[in-house]
Amino acid sequence: MQVVLDSKLELPCDLQLPQCLLLVVIMDKLPAQPDHVQALWCTESQLSDAAARVSLFRAVFCSFEQCAGELSLPVHLRGVQSKGQVEVAVTLYQHVCVHLCAFITSFPPSLFPELDVALLNAVLSANMITSLLAMDVWCFLSRYGTAELCAHHVTIVAQLIKSCPGECYQLTNLSILLRRLFFFMAPPQQVEFVQKFSPKAAENLPLWQCISLQALPAELRKGAVCDVTRVGITRCREWLSSRRTWGELESLNTLLSALLAVCNSAHEALDVPQQTAIMETGSQLWAFLNTNLVTGQPHVQQTLSLLLPLLGFFVHTLDPHLISQVVTLQTSLLKLEPPDHVRLAVLDFVSSLGKFFIPQAFQDKLLPSLSSIFALLLADRNWIVEQHSLEAFTQFAEGTNHEEIVPQCLRSEDTRNKVVSFLEKTGLEDETAVARVERVKQEKVIFQEHFAKVAVEAAKWLSLQPDAKRARREFPLEEEYRSALQAASGALEAVESLLQKAPAPDWLPQKMEMLQERLDELRRRLL
Repeated sequence: MQVVLDSKLELPCDLQLPQCLLLVVIMDKLPAQPDHVQALWCTESQLSDAAARVSLFRAVFCSFEQCAGELSLPVHLRGVQSKGQVEVAVTLYQHVCVHLCAFITSFPPSLFPELDVALLNAVLSANMITSLLAMDVWCFLSRYGTAELCAHHVTIVAQLIKSCPGECYQLTNLSILLRRLFFFMAPPQQVEFVQKFSPKAAENLPLWQCISLQALPAELRKGAVCDVTRVGITRCREWLSSRRTWGELESLNTLLSALLAVCNSAHEALDVPQQTAIMETGSQLWAFLNTNLVTGQPHVQQTLSLLLPLLGFFVHTLDPHLISQVVTLQTSLLKLEPPDHVRLAVLDFVSSLGKFFIPQAFQDKLLPSLSSIFALLLADRNWIVEQHSLEAFTQFAEGTNHEEIVPQCLRSEDTRNKVVSFLEKTGLEDETAVARVERVKQEKVIFQEHFAKVAVEAAKWLSLQPDAKRARREFPLEEEYRSALQAASGALEAVESLLQKAPAPDWLPQKMEMLQERLDELRRRLL
């Protein structure tokens, strides 16, 4: 077949016709069919004596996962001509997305549960572009449907996020979806969401770290900013004053992520005391970091990646000594080849230093270190780090008062050419259309092998899950456990009653601490 690779050139492509295009054709024909025919296509078979039947929704998303080559070229198809508009070619992604959304507007409400399941499974996919397609369709559904439907979907996604046991790509996908859907909520439903998942409660901060506060009306946004900031600062200070170890960082990282979300989306709503409190807390946490600690523990690396952009927001008011410490640690870390997300966080911070005038007393130490950081990251072979390096360096160079540092960052001819090409918006290498098709075919094989491995791992994981109707497990001495816990609960209630009647004796706080230590020990033994 003939596919348009760009606006100037048509080439025969020996990539096979994507199956998802055939499914889209079927999808376009279904609205004219009776409801029972549509139901057959859009529901999955649950009969044990029949061959498994995959729903049309699921089939579209599964076949779309196999289209890495067509999406990369990209393949273009004829677009839909609108009144008064010239017909333009569209990508395969646009074609599938538009036809999916059009199909949703026409099928019976009884099929919405099947659609919800298919969309959620696709959002949780390990294939990023498939997950993005499902999010786009879900956002259309939220705008097309009622305000109540949108609020219902937001609530479901929020509950799924809160139930996630730890960091994983599925949690990342759900967080992006929540952020996007939140913008489509009507103000009354947003008020209900704030009441149901109050930012005053620390257990809800995993949700508020995902949400852009710009989506809220001004008054509601101001209240949410105050609540998230207050809880985040209070809990961070509790962590600083306690004896917790760096191995127990997941909750701290959630707090920092929520504070960073406030700074990113509602920085103007922070008053001076709030800004000062965030900056001081970040500075105190930074004092605990060192190179050995960061290189050895992933959770500490995440803490560093959150602290750097957080401190970058307040770079104008940071103590030069602290900035010197940050840059020194960054220089040491980069020599040890840290993970990509750490390098990206370093870029966020050093780009913000373009707004900062470095005092004379610190220039001899800081300027060479900054030029070394930029030179190292501009030469990075990871294309994401490379792109961010170019953007960060441009931002820094345009804003800095220390122009003498700019040529020191570009000592390599390869780096100079790269920066010039970026500024002029030209490519360094010209790839012929034939070479591009060949490269994409090779990449497609790699993608297929990768997703085949993902599918195998998922099947193994499912095989380890317990049966749905497994009998309740009986524990020895269960009644004795219940009686002991009821007695302990009654004793605590008695102490609470006494505190309401008279002041506590001096020895009570110490005894309570001893009880807390015993509870912690029991919890560790249970785990």
